[in-house]
Amino acid sequence: MSRMPALYLGHGAPPLVDDPTWTRQLADWAGKLPRPSAILIVSAHWESAPLTIGATATGVPLVYDFGGFPERYYRAQYRSPGAPDLAAKVKALMADTEPVAEQPDRGLDHGAYVPLTVMYPAADIPVLQISMPTLDPQRLLDLGRRLAPLRDEGVLIIGSGFLTHGLPFLREWRIDATPPGWSAEFDAWTAETLARGAVDELIDFRNRAPGMPYAHPTVEHFAPLFVTLGAADDPEAPPVQEIEGFWLGLAKRSVQVV
Repeated sequence: MSRMPALYLGHGAPPLVDDPTWTRQLADWAGKLPRPSAILIVSAHWESAPLTIGATATGVPLVYDFGGFPERYYRAQYRSPGAPDLAAKVKALMADTEPVAEQPDRGLDHGAYVPLTVMYPAADIPVLQISMPTLDPQRLLDLGRRLAPLRDEGVLIIGSGFLTHGLPFLREWRIDATPPGWSAEFDAWTAETLARGAVDELIDFRNRAPGMPYAHPTVEHFAPLFVTLGAADDPEAPPVQEIEGFWLGLAKRSVQVV
């Protein structure tokens, strides 16, 4: 069984599936990875404490947690197998360190299923979503560290967010919109800080990063990055920056750690 990397990716909105450039980038990325035995995903769109395990049965309806889009986006399906065995392993890894709750009727939200429809369109790999129990970077690093042993069992750990997410401050709503200064500056700072392995600086992004708070008026879309970094062999080792560029002027930078 192949040891899997861990990923942080920009999941876009539902129209991501209509962007030929981004879908090609995600599909090509997935094609370079070993086939996972299962996928464990932490999405910006599910904050819940304590850490909560979502549906483990196959066929639980998706969560269409968005509004204002054409009807066809609300008919999307992703019937991946449930992952009860993976859920049991997550609970075991959290024993004595993190309380765990279960929400068996909570299906995958769009931060989980939208990129997976591009990366693994056959929906034949078991998927488990867990909540993000905190937005504190250090605690999320610790969570990623506790989940890291799953990589040796072929589990692909994904933190799904968006490197910049200043939706209230966008003036152009076009895929090829010019990135606002705050988005470009935050993206460049993050790329350079990751390349230096300066995790302490990343943890303090609210105070150090240019473009704040416009890049993240709320920080839930940046926070999953810390789960991914925590799952790395060495969180300070520079990750591979697999995708870069902008979508609606927002940074879609996505990275892979080993």
